[in-house]
Amino acid sequence: MGKPHDGKREGSREPGAWLPVAGEASFDEGQLALMDEIERDLRARLAARPRRLAHSLSVADTACHLALLYGADPFDARVAGLLHDWDKALEPEELLRRAREEGLDLGVDLELVEPLLHGILAARELPERYPMLAAPVFQAIARHTTAAEDMSPLDEVVFVADGIEPLRRESAGIARTRSLVGRASLDDVFWESFTGGIVYVIEGARYLYPGTIDVYNAIAARRARGAAAGNALK
Repeated sequence: MGKPHDGKREGSREPGAWLPVAGEASFDEGQLALMDEIERDLRARLAARPRRLAHSLSVADTACHLALLYGADPFDARVAGLLHDWDKALEPEELLRRAREEGLDLGVDLELVEPLLHGILAARELPERYPMLAAPVFQAIARHTTAAEDMSPLDEVVFVADGIEPLRRESAGIARTRSLVGRASLDDVFWESFTGGIVYVIEGARYLYPGTIDVYNAIAARRARGAAAGNALK
């Protein structure tokens, strides 16, 4: 294992002004080499989609920053951010074909949830390409589109980074989430981002995946129990 390096990457994107100072990540030589390899692969894969590439690089930077703020692993956060939209290189028809080949069952017609498929499929495909990455990285990639009842800190970091990275045009919901970073718990920041996404779907009259409703209800019930327990101690 080589000498640790700080988290600044050559050509790295500056974080948004709303991100609190979080210090610098330290990566060893092996991690730096692997991040470079993944970024080269990503640039090649998304060469025809420069805006998607820019978004992925920005999510990686934001996820690393959030990881430092909230105690998640900054290396895992960065590589999950780099890879989270790996399958956005595919056309919707190809995503659907692959999902059906994989036997993916989300309980509804897959065409209704096509926007959710890229994370789930990438999480199934990428371990073969990058077996050196930890399992939580692939879980975070899978969950960045669907969320889950039992989100880990890394899952939440990647989910939030995807929603608030600096290249995203600010909306009222994104502004609220950004305003909480560094001031509220990671669970609360995630909750604001997650519920804001649901509002966005509803306001756009888009299809809302029933699994999202289940996740919402489960987390809402857990948060209510926690609030009740906290009030009982006062």
